[in-house]
Amino acid sequence: MKHCFYNETVGFFYNNSRKELTTYWRTKDVLVVALGLTVSVIVLLTNLLVITAIIINRRFHYPIYYLLGNLAAADLFAGIAYMFLMFHTGPRTAELSLKTWFIRQSLLDTSLTASVVNLLAIAVERHQTVFTMQLHSKMSNQRVMILIFCIWVTALLLGLIPSYGWHCLCALDKCSRMAPLYSRSYLIFWAISNLVIFLVMVVVYTHIFIYVKRKMTRMSKHTSFHPRYKETMISLVKTVTIILSAFVICWTPGQVVLLLDGLGCKSCNVLAVEKYVLLLAEINSLINAIVYSYRDNEMRSTFRRILCFVCYRNSKYTPTVVKLNTTDRRTLSQNGHFTVDSSI
Repeated sequence: MKHCFYNETVGFFYNNSRKELTTYWRTKDVLVVALGLTVSVIVLLTNLLVITAIIINRRFHYPIYYLLGNLAAADLFAGIAYMFLMFHTGPRTAELSLKTWFIRQSLLDTSLTASVVNLLAIAVERHQTVFTMQLHSKMSNQRVMILIFCIWVTALLLGLIPSYGWHCLCALDKCSRMAPLYSRSYLIFWAISNLVIFLVMVVVYTHIFIYVKRKMTRMSKHTSFHPRYKETMISLVKTVTIILSAFVICWTPGQVVLLLDGLGCKSCNVLAVEKYVLLLAEINSLINAIVYSYRDNEMRSTFRRILCFVCYRNSKYTPTVVKLNTTDRRTLSQNGHFTVDSSI
């Protein structure tokens, strides 16, 4: 019969995993917390701006923007979770109860998982619209809401599983080094799940990239080829490249480190890079807002209206609706569908 250690302290499990638990603030701890809080605040403000823009601008009331809004909500949640971690790390870790420690980790796991799954949903939606040459997906609002609901259910399940049994409180020999209360098998599962999502995204965006390149080559041979269409395609290719590059740079190191820890690599000094790979994954929540929102002309215009609201609140300024015209905002393709002059 297994003996469980539910009444032990956090320090007991850290000692078991040989993970250092400091009782005073070191220079390294202060720098990590200061940098972490700075990133968290920027992530919160940036994604809050995205959500506000999507709510107030009716032109964003379409499936892709609902998914972008949900991604911003996930990244906003990630910023809150990381901020919570910063206030409960360093010497404060030893003071945490087991329940608080699990809450701290579950918040991070849930928010980061929601962000990654959202990225996958956006990739699939973009694949559908690009290949059908549509301005927006034909997905109904109801289906979008169901998809968003499924994203959060998946994130919650993956984030809360350790708290409800997939831990090492009853099997000390299976405890992780990076997360001393987590089972190494859970880290393997979580890392592989995210790596699979990453590979699917690579396949989807690579397919989009190849299609766009071929489409540009074919269209350039026609005298009726609209130059605006080429600009849109080039912009899309650039966005795809940025998306994949940011995702690889921010997420791959963390997943590899988790996988090595889960596999019990004795020669791998995972603790030396633990905080940095987590911060890198958090930075992706900031990059998401920049890539998916700031490269969209209409989104940038809405941001300016929000940020300049204080300047205009005492005047009779009313934001005018800029009409779309056929040369600047859309381009007619060969099959009669429209493509948007946007890099999303």
